Amino acid sequence: MKLLTYKTQDTAPRLGFLHNNQVIDMEDFGEISNFPLPNDMLELIDMGFEIIAEISEMISETPENFFDDISFDLNEVTILAPIEKPRKNIVGIGLNYTEHVAESARTLDTTGKLPAKPIIFSKPPTTVTATNTHIIKNTKLTSQLDWECELAVVIGKKGKYVTKENAMDYVFGYTVINDISARDCRREGQWIVSKGQDTFAPMGPYLVTKDEIENPHNLNLSLKVNGVEKQNSNTQFMLFNINDLVEDLSIVFTLEPGDIIATGTPSGVGAGRDPQEWLYDGDVVEATVEGIGTIVNTIKEI
Repeated sequence: MKLLTYKTQDTAPRLGFLHNNQVIDMEDFGEISNFPLPNDMLELIDMGFEIIAEISEMISETPENFFDDISFDLNEVTILAPIEKPRKNIVGIGLNYTEHVAESARTLDTTGKLPAKPIIFSKPPTTVTATNTHIIKNTKLTSQLDWECELAVVIGKKGKYVTKENAMDYVFGYTVINDISARDCRREGQWIVSKGQDTFAPMGPYLVTKDEIENPHNLNLSLKVNGVEKQNSNTQFMLFNINDLVEDLSIVFTLEPGDIIATGTPSGVGAGRDPQEWLYDGDVVEATVEGIGTIVNTIKEI
């Protein structure tokens, strides 16, 4: 199921799902089905992944004409980030693709050695923005704004000391994140100033439930700047796959419903190019993950 947070000219943000290329309001669908459903993504995740099967069954049993009064064409809505305000920081994973490790070593202050364990950083909730919004480049802070297309994992239930074998039981679904990075804002090896500025985590356009993705470790991901392809790879090349990450992170801290893990980016970032390339005012960035969709954002300098 493709879930989304959306609004219209007449509504506050609401939860919906895609059905026959239309946006169906989740709460309204619950009303016509006599099954109370929330109008917020985090509330839905809190209900547990099992609710997705129940909703899917109800959809299959609902006559098509029943959807008419609770549906919108995609061009009638504004798509927001699937989780507009995460409860906690987004968990980021650094240097999780072999070729990105190599390119980072050439141009940044990394060693070039493959990490023995996942490299963990975080991005505050205020980094989140939606598709078709601005990424803010604060020229007082950075002149080296960079892109990183990533598959993001959304956790569906509380977990501590989760084993690799059971890791997928804790996944609710997936979305796209562009891990925007100000390369000249790292401080003594710490990344949060580089990664944590407002709007530095464009996310969306949808949250796709895990049952829709046959193999999250074989998804193409790519990124374009002004229509020119900069990244093109596949999640099969992650050093630490989703099972590894869930196990490792759950040892470090308790995973909870709604937690978001950005699983790292492949090679092709601006810092790794010769000459290096950066994002400037008016540049359009498109990040795509197979089976989920594309987020499009424009750089705005302030």
